[in-house]
Amino acid sequence: GPRWNYFFTRDWMLICLSFSSRFNWSELIPLRLWGRTLGLQTENSQFILEGMPFRIFGGSMHYFRVPREYWEDRMLKMKACGLNTLTTYVPWNLHEQERGKFDFSQNLDLEAFLSLAAKNGLWVILRPGPYICSEWDLGGLPSWLLQDPEMQLRTTYKGFTEAVDAYFDHLMPIVVPLQYKKGGPIIAVQVENEYGSYAKDPNYMTYVKMALLNRGIVELLMTSDNKNGLSFGLVEGGIDQPKMVMEYWTGWFDNWGGPHYVFDADEMVNTVASILKLGASINLYMFHGGTNFGFMNGALEADEYKSDVTSYGQPLPLPPMIESKASYGAILLHQYISLWDVLPSLLQPIKSEFPINMENLHLNDSSGQSYGYVLYETVIFGGGHLHSRDHVRDRAQVFVNTMYVGELDYNTVELSLPDGQGFRQLRLLVENRGRVNYGLALNDQRKGLIGDVFLNKTPLRNFKIYSLEMKPGFMKSLRHIAGWSAVPDYFVGPAFFRGRLWIEHQPQDTFLKLQGWEKGVVFVNGQNLGRYWKIGPQETLYLPGPWLWKGSNEIVIFEERTAGRIIQSVDIPYLGRTQYVD
Repeated sequence: GPRWNYFFTRDWMLICLSFSSRFNWSELIPLRLWGRTLGLQTENSQFILEGMPFRIFGGSMHYFRVPREYWEDRMLKMKACGLNTLTTYVPWNLHEQERGKFDFSQNLDLEAFLSLAAKNGLWVILRPGPYICSEWDLGGLPSWLLQDPEMQLRTTYKGFTEAVDAYFDHLMPIVVPLQYKKGGPIIAVQVENEYGSYAKDPNYMTYVKMALLNRGIVELLMTSDNKNGLSFGLVEGGIDQPKMVMEYWTGWFDNWGGPHYVFDADEMVNTVASILKLGASINLYMFHGGTNFGFMNGALEADEYKSDVTSYGQPLPLPPMIESKASYGAILLHQYISLWDVLPSLLQPIKSEFPINMENLHLNDSSGQSYGYVLYETVIFGGGHLHSRDHVRDRAQVFVNTMYVGELDYNTVELSLPDGQGFRQLRLLVENRGRVNYGLALNDQRKGLIGDVFLNKTPLRNFKIYSLEMKPGFMKSLRHIAGWSAVPDYFVGPAFFRGRLWIEHQPQDTFLKLQGWEKGVVFVNGQNLGRYWKIGPQETLYLPGPWLWKGSNEIVIFEERTAGRIIQSVDIPYLGRTQYVD
């Protein structure tokens, strides 16, 4: 903890000095620049803003990963670091969680975020996608796109472009008035993201470019790719001179079961200094990482499937102000209710002869289920050999009646079921651990049971399917359900546990440590903080002060297996055993 904090603080201070000591952009900030006609342009090997040489010193911060109450604080820290530009993605899957229902309110108020950037003297490079990667579930694409069995994501396939067009029709009226030439902070817009490494359709980038232009985007267009993807990801009219490091990584994302990656501070400072010396522009990715709250983390699929952890970066301990963190001590989880007792009261099962994958469940106004868990229940006679045929996405706990018998996932595809008398319930509790956000497997990211599961070579049939998306409405109903009881000395989940955190004074940020708990999800006052898992590396969950109340706060934990009795509120995050990235 403290050692990492030292490196992190020192690291950022040195990088900030690299920027702030060299350049004075006082004339080129949003609220001081009038008479705008030219916008950001390129001339030979440099950027020009309103006829004056300009270099982009950017930092990435995602409004959807940071509580709204902290947006301005993070922007002030960017300014203190000498940066002049904020870059952000726009996550389609949050703004249109159900097809045709758009949300740009509260923490998703993009207009407020961009206006706040202007107020704080920051230009904006907007990266609206539709695909954003960002170690975010399905790279920001909504899961309901996968209801179509023929879907070809990130191509000019009609089912995809129609959905993008409908989304852009809602997004662009928010973005267009905030462009530079209309008095706003947006100086450039990125066309899609890293298409060069995907490149399935030669017409796709032109389609996205025209979708932006036709809806009123008039600022400079950019693309972003790694070195190998540059030749495939370009679009006519998108710049490739002057050079800019669009994503200079200041950290690396972690996967469950791996180490916590950090970069060497001195090496980073030297690299940034050499980029500045060459006259290039740069964007620090991330300036402030924030958190994958809820179930929004992405995953990688190279040799094997690996899901990303809940944290996406350390809170910044930088001037001009450092928010103090609180340690509220031990919180007792004094009540519990088994998942099996919750089912009949709160959930109406979907009945189906065949297993149905998560996205194709008839829910959420026909948009399917996006995240969380699905319970598949059927009746069996006798025991024997259960085989998943690799149809479990991503991990299933298997129960006979309420007895746990094992797990099925990518590595374990068969289990022995114990013999027993008469008919019994076979239950598969399947968790979506996060959709892959990068690479060529995007079209294959359906979750739940994506095909038949076999018992003694016979496919299982006649399911009751329970959706456990754990949305705010469900969590609210859970409060009032009968059946909560005192936690016994020993209990094996799946179950919900609840307790109270009492706060006397103004709430502050804190971190929840779940020692003794195995795997699950934490909710505070109905807000989904994200996943925990004892295999690490991450051992604490970030709990923002604005989500806490003075007085009584409700903590609910969904634990899949072995529960502890208490959780600790601590003032220092622990993201795991550090490993330096070469």
